[in-house]
Amino acid sequence: MADEETAEEGAPKKKSKRLLIIGLVLALAGGGGGFFAVQSGLLFGSHDQAEAAETPAPQEEGDPLPEVAFVPIDQLIISLGKGSRNKHLLFKSQLEVTKESEAEVEAILPRVVDVMNSYLRAVDVQDLEDPKALIKLRAQMLRRIQTVVGEGRVNDLLIMEFVLN
Repeated sequence: MADEETAEEGAPKKKSKRLLIIGLVLALAGGGGGFFAVQSGLLFGSHDQAEAAETPAPQEEGDPLPEVAFVPIDQLIISLGKGSRNKHLLFKSQLEVTKESEAEVEAILPRVVDVMNSYLRAVDVQDLEDPKALIKLRAQMLRRIQTVVGEGRVNDLLIMEFVLN
């Protein structure tokens, strides 16, 4: 009898594949349920709601355009440092502002120019030369301008010229 006990202890125990199969089935069910919850909008809202929030409503033919004004910003000439194929960046833009805040924005325009000038000088030269980076640069400058001017006054930053030479 002692020989039988030692033989059983020395043999490796069979691992149950049942736990592995149950774990795999539960993982697949959880992944499928999570996918369904996100796609159907139960979690994080629906995809249609997100698109509707991002896209403005189209203007009807008879509807008047919103009251906006455009404040031109003087052309900026930024000298690019060493390691660049180009020597200068010529940058010209306009701010889309609400009609009521046009005078306030024009009064604080020197600060706006300072913020834009400081930001463009700090940007890496490779970012300026990348054509895809213009969208990111525009968003970063708009956020800084809105911080300086105040929320609700500046709607957009329109880039009129962006020339590297």
